[in-house]
Amino acid sequence: MLNSTSQRIPLPERLRPRKLEEYVGQEHLIGPNAILRRMIEAGNVSSFILWGPPGVGKTTLARIIASKLDRPFHTLSAISSGVKDIREVIDKAKGNSLFNTVAPILFIDEIHRFSKSQQDALLGAVEDGTFTLIGATTENPSFEVISPLLSRCQVYVLKEMSVENLDTLLQRALTEDEYLKKQKITVKEKELLFRYSGGDARKLLNIIEIITSGFSPSAEITIDNQLVQERLQENIALYDKNGEQHYDIISAFIKSIRGSDPNGAVYWLARMIAGGEDPMFIARRMVISASEDIGLANPNAMLLAQACLQTVHQIGMPEGRIPLSECAIYLATSPKSNSAYLAIDEALATVRKEGPLPVPLHLRNAPTKLMKDLGYAKDYKYAHSYAGNFVDQEFLPDKLSGTKFYEPGQNSKEADLRKRLAALWQKYNY
Repeated sequence: MLNSTSQRIPLPERLRPRKLEEYVGQEHLIGPNAILRRMIEAGNVSSFILWGPPGVGKTTLARIIASKLDRPFHTLSAISSGVKDIREVIDKAKGNSLFNTVAPILFIDEIHRFSKSQQDALLGAVEDGTFTLIGATTENPSFEVISPLLSRCQVYVLKEMSVENLDTLLQRALTEDEYLKKQKITVKEKELLFRYSGGDARKLLNIIEIITSGFSPSAEITIDNQLVQERLQENIALYDKNGEQHYDIISAFIKSIRGSDPNGAVYWLARMIAGGEDPMFIARRMVISASEDIGLANPNAMLLAQACLQTVHQIGMPEGRIPLSECAIYLATSPKSNSAYLAIDEALATVRKEGPLPVPLHLRNAPTKLMKDLGYAKDYKYAHSYAGNFVDQEFLPDKLSGTKFYEPGQNSKEADLRKRLAALWQKYNY
């Protein structure tokens, strides 16, 4: 008979893996001979950051590693912890070091939410080995973690759950959970079950718990698309409570801006605000959209998005909703161009294909006599010495001469740019 305490424990927690053999997904990191698996088995784990979407096992993996290595395990949440809490953990770790030969593990969830001063407080302890840091983040650590701390940590990217991973979790829930395995459950259709989970293991298990609750122990339950749809609509508040469908809604928000619909943009913005989304996350996404989707069609969009980010940071909520709305509407109603986005991706693809081509001699600096003798800077033409501050010369490696990466977009601002470039550069065929 299932006791009342275990019934109150959510399904994701009841099924949380306790060892690597039970862990589902991330085979590229912990599969046989994978890099993180080898480090764990060697017992030599250095500080690292796990970067990936919600519900892919970041916290679980950190706990498993601490258990596998038999290390003391401390946790902090970037949402509720301050510098004082960090220093207390450091002092505790230093105190325990007199009795332990191994460094404890400090796990920090949502490390991207730590301020610079909070991250600075970690540096010394990470550097001297007071503890091994494992950070978890849904944001790109290159932008959200300070460089000194990032340089002391490896970054491992976790992927969203595949359909095969989700199916494994589904079967495990129905056959191994002490409550569900006693019920008569048949899975007829999985399409909506997996679609609504969005590659999030925790969300999948929450959905399973939602759609199987309310039936008597003796009832026969057939899981199909209709049951999933009906039960989630009936329990939408419960289904949305963890992040207000975080990734689905931010996607709808950005696509509304890209599609030039201010009404859609404001609606999805309101959904995120009402759901308790981090306003800085919204503002950062608008900075990205200003570059990726609007770009050179309206360069002022970047300035406004950056000003919005700074303003929201300074005034907080609820007043921050106003500059967020202003910026969202401005971006949505701006002309659109992804020419800068396409140009850098095209250039990066060429760099990967061609490798590090040499810089032409005339573009190199020549601070020494030897460099001058070797031809560095020879024949370089100083643009300001010519009419119109322009002179036709080669700025690409010889192998790439004439290669065009930037193609102006179809908008009035870049139409003017196209005319100017066409007048200057005949070889690029603008």
